[in-house]
Amino acid sequence: QVQLVESGGGLVQAGGSLRLSCAGSGLTFSSSAMSWYRQSPGKERELVATITTTGDGLNYVDSVKGRFTISRRNAANTVYLKMNSLKPEDTAHYYCNVNLGRSRDYWGRGTQVTVSS
Repeated sequence: QVQLVESGGGLVQAGGSLRLSCAGSGLTFSSSAMSWYRQSPGKERELVATITTTGDGLNYVDSVKGRFTISRRNAANTVYLKMNSLKPEDTAHYYCNVNLGRSRDYWGRGTQVTVSS
């Protein structure tokens, strides 16, 4: 059974930093591209960043480019999202995701990030 567990969210002032972690189990982590999404009240869930299996392919939504960094440590079955220069508009519930194809799409329960102005 695939499980994804996020941690690292919290309350931070604008301009501050946080690092989110997502620990995966029940899957061949090193063979899985991983993504971070976020959702704030009244808005659709948004893809924030994706990392390929070896970490050499990265994609970011334009609004976080230059501020957020996605990385992974396959030996620890963990993917990270380092968030710098946080803005109030980054406030959202952040989710870890892995899509294994054939409708096998898995989500963690998420972690809340709140950025105060």
